[in-house]
This record gives sequence, C-alpha cells and structure tokens, in this order.
Amino acid sequence: MPPSGTPDPAATAHHDLIGQPHDPQREGPVAQAEAEAAQISDSDQPLGVLGKRFNRKSPFLVGMAAAAGVAVTYGLVLLLVGLRDVLIVIGLAMFIAIGLEPVVSWLVGRRFPRWLAVTSVFVVAFGAIGGFLTAAIPAVVEQATQLVDKAPDYLRAAQDSSSWLGKLNERFGIQQAVENFLGGGSGLLDAGVAVFGVLTNLLILIVLTIYFVADLPRIRASLYRLIPHSRRPRAILIGDEISAKVGGYVLGNLLISVIAGVVTLIWLLIFGVPYAVLLAITVAVLDLIPVVGSIVGGVVVSLVALTVSVPVGLATIGFVVVYRLVEDYLLIPKIIGGVVKVPALVTVVAVLLGGALLGVVGALVAIPVAAAGLLLAEQVLYPRLDRA
Repeated sequence: MPPSGTPDPAATAHHDLIGQPHDPQREGPVAQAEAEAAQISDSDQPLGVLGKRFNRKSPFLVGMAAAAGVAVTYGLVLLLVGLRDVLIVIGLAMFIAIGLEPVVSWLVGRRFPRWLAVTSVFVVAFGAIGGFLTAAIPAVVEQATQLVDKAPDYLRAAQDSSSWLGKLNERFGIQQAVENFLGGGSGLLDAGVAVFGVLTNLLILIVLTIYFVADLPRIRASLYRLIPHSRRPRAILIGDEISAKVGGYVLGNLLISVIAGVVTLIWLLIFGVPYAVLLAITVAVLDLIPVVGSIVGGVVVSLVALTVSVPVGLATIGFVVVYRLVEDYLLIPKIIGGVVKVPALVTVVAVLLGGALLGVVGALVAIPVAAAGLLLAEQVLYPRLDRA
C-alpha cells in the first residue's frame, strides 16, 4: 500500500495507458479489473495467485451436471436400443461359451493344452451335429414333401365344417391366417429375409462362441480386474459360482432336450404318427425353452397324432402329460436341480419376464440369470440388510 500522498502505481499505469487521469467513478468493470491485476502482479507471481475453486454446490453447476447426466443416460439408452440385436448375439455367445467351459476345463485338467481342448470340443460338437443332420435331413425332406403333397387334402378338410380340422378352422381362422401370410408373395419374401437373417446371426454366433471359449480365461481375468482389490477375492468366488451354475444349466438343458426328442421319436414311430422325425426335432428344439417350450411341442405333436385316429391322439396327449411330469419331477431335479436351485414360482416369473423382454433368447437364459440373482441376493443383499 503506497504511503499517503504518494501516487498509486496502478493509477499511474492506468493513466499512462489511456492518457487520462485516474478517476474510479468514471471507470467500467474492465478498468477496475486492470487496476486490481496490476496490484496482484509481482516478480514471484507475475500472473497472479491461483484463485479459489468454483463452488460445486452452486445452482448453475448442479443444474449443468444434472442436465449432462440426463443427456448422457439418454444417449446410452438410445445406443443400447440401436445395438439390441448385436448385444443379444454377443450375450448369447458368452452364455454358450460359459456353458461349454466345464467340458474344456475337464479336458485341460487331463493335461490337454487349452487350444487342443477347445478344438476337441468343437470338433466333437460339429461332428455330432453333422452326423445328426446327415441322418435326419433325408427323413425331414421326405416328410416335408409328404406334408406339401397332402396340403390340398388338409385344405379341403379345413373347409369342411363337419371335420375336426374344419371346426378348428372356423374357431381360430387358420386358413385365413395362412392366406394372409402368403398373400401377394410379401409373406414369403419376409420369411426368406427372416431365414437369411437367422442364418447370418447363427454364423456370427458360432464364430463368437469359438473366440469366447478360446479366450475365456483372459476375459475372466480382465473382468475381475475391474473390481477393486479389496473386494476382488470375494467377487472371484461369487463370479465363479455363477459361471458354474450357468455351465451346469446349459449342459443339463441340452441333455434333457435330447432325451425329450429321442423319447418322442420312439413314441411316434411305434404308433405310426406321420412326420415323426420332423416332430421329434421340433420337440427337442422347443424343449430348450423352459416351461413354455415343452408345452408348445406337446400340443403340436398331439394335433398331428389326431390325424391318425382319435385313440392315438388321446394316447399321445397322455404321453405328453406323463413325460412332462417325469421331466419336471425326475429329470430336471436329477440333472440340473443340484446346480441351479431356483424355486418354481421364480422360474415361471423369470421365463415370462425374459420372454417378454428378449423373446426366445430371454426365455432361454432366464433361469440361470434368476439363479445368479438369487445367489447375489443371498450373499450380498440379505447380509447387508440384516446388518442395517
């Protein structure tokens, strides 16, 4: 602070700059700031001292942060919706890879190099699928040809109100639905596009699954590194337990579906039901979907069995009901019940929610996801709530 009567250096500098005497009352905000800048500048800090931080709790900054958070969240939601189909394929590939990991780990434990174990698993899988298709395709083509040849007979029966097929047609409008689907050729074109899309996604799924299985240990380690060090050991235990549940469910569900297809094929061949191989494959594929799949497959098989005779149709209905009980109360508890312990109510709700959100894929992965949720609730959520 200059002594009394000594000219103010800032005022002198300001007078030199503008050529006028210093008069604070006539100066604007910028001129006042220039005077203060001259006061805070010295040889040690020629550009002044760092000022205080902005108040993070100011209404403006809080509002800006909230608006930015909403905008980012909305953008992420749009991104996820746009990439929904791709993310579903990636998630399903990871799901299958985790399901195959127990077999690969078993081979690695038998002194197989991992690359050889992965190769062996996929060679056996593709060999089994190829052998099955080689044996099944001729029968499927033959039975599909028979179905096309008999389509006019079925059409006439559907138009005959006295036949059971005609009654079903009058009640549910089956013929009109088929005509609408085939009308103008657009339905067939859409079906062709859909089939092409399914085949493309299937090829991508197979490639991704191979890569995921081959690189699963590295992916596992990378995911666990995202967890803080203090929580990482327990996260590894819980994560590995979830992976074991998923793997046991995938392999067990596949085995149960094969059993369902084989048993159905034997029944249909014994009673001379047409399209036995085609129906058995349909039942095996649908049985992969929990709860709903076996019901739909049983309805389809029973309807076709009714074309043979009413007694055969009724016997097939009884067979479907009995097998469903055996599967629910014997096969599932024995094969996957010890690995994936999910209450019946949670199973039904999970399948319904998964099917509503992601369709068939959601219903397929609903039970292991529910099992993982129950495990996290029992190990993390409930203990915290009990201590709260």
